[in-house]
Amino acid sequence: MLDRIAPCPRRSPKEESEIRLGCVHRSYDLLSFLFDLQLSKIGVLCGQEVGGVTSLASVGAPSDHTYYTMHAKGVARIASPPWREDDKDGHYMFDLGENLTSRYKIYSKMGEGTFGQVLECWDRESKEMVAIKIVRGIKKYWDAALIEIDVLQQLAKHQAASGLCVQIRNWFDYRNHICIVFEKLGPSLYDFLRKNGYRPFPIDLVREIGRQLLESVASSLYYSFLVMHDLRLIHTDLKPENILVVSQEHVNVSDHKFPSHNMRLPKSSAVKVIDFGSTTYDSHDHNYIVSTRHYRAPEVILGLGWSYPCDVWSLGCILVELCSGEALFQTHENLEHLAMMERVFGPIPRHMMKRADRHAEKYFRRTRLNWPEGASSRESINAVHKMLRLQNLVMKHVDRSAGDLIDLLQGLFKYEPAERLTAHEALRHPFFRNNRRME
Repeated sequence: MLDRIAPCPRRSPKEESEIRLGCVHRSYDLLSFLFDLQLSKIGVLCGQEVGGVTSLASVGAPSDHTYYTMHAKGVARIASPPWREDDKDGHYMFDLGENLTSRYKIYSKMGEGTFGQVLECWDRESKEMVAIKIVRGIKKYWDAALIEIDVLQQLAKHQAASGLCVQIRNWFDYRNHICIVFEKLGPSLYDFLRKNGYRPFPIDLVREIGRQLLESVASSLYYSFLVMHDLRLIHTDLKPENILVVSQEHVNVSDHKFPSHNMRLPKSSAVKVIDFGSTTYDSHDHNYIVSTRHYRAPEVILGLGWSYPCDVWSLGCILVELCSGEALFQTHENLEHLAMMERVFGPIPRHMMKRADRHAEKYFRRTRLNWPEGASSRESINAVHKMLRLQNLVMKHVDRSAGDLIDLLQGLFKYEPAERLTAHEALRHPFFRNNRRME
């Protein structure tokens, strides 16, 4: 029962494995595209960033989990740290205060994930703090990092996207690890939810954040159609952890539902999307698993293939989480997840059930969901039964604009991807159109 009360883990090990298998599939699917990055131009390892080193050995493509490179000679360094072996999972080992090349000094560890670590560093050249993502020294993460770098560089060329997506400053290969230098941003939306005890955001803040997220998705699509034509970007992992506020400042405001407890909110509503390591291009059939479980669209679970609409579904889940304080679908099981969807949105269309792949067809019996007969436990049945219909859930937490928000969410949560609102259509919805922007 406690795990139903406590915040649900964001991603199970099994789901992480499924998604990373998809990442490997995507990496090899785009192998010919990646070689256009001219890997011979990658700087190697000796404490100097790309473009600032001469007489470097080229990077070879390794066949196992470790990348072997040659040391560059004669490159001036500022107290380079001693060589250390990576930990058992391929993470870079470091001490605070050490240098990461001659340009960057490590100040703190900002976070860690499946991909690697993020360090706060001082940039001696630009005289500013930056965030450096140090990718694990394992081939599949190295490949994913190259994809992320390319996506970030493409987005940086587009003026509209530059204000909505995190900006890449630099990248280099240091001691067998791809390092990506980013502008330093503030906390994630999930950080604010957690520190506020999972209390809802004010609806005006939810509206402005939602507007920016839709603009970030829409601008990527706009960019692909008008500039790159054949480069069609799908993020595939939108969630509160991957949305950072731009400002590191916050304000304390009173909570009318809990007068004795102030809420910590971002001083500015400006946000940026991060983590493009799972981003893919809409140029192939996509059937592998993507998205963190809570934000995963039904077509992904059913194995029907997916495209841009899977990002739109994720945005809908994020909006509900921001205005309620809790993840909409707190589950780690496919059948339970589908049952929760039916509880909140109504029955899954029969034509989607009939098209489910061989892995998902077991969730249905005679053109209906095999629920509650197929439930794994009584607790699972109770968890689904306690869920509210979408309109009741919104009205429980939102006073003003509830009607507009419900109508918007109903469009974002259409089961059939082709019927789901696009990002451009959602931006024209009265929920956004009838209210002025926040500062």
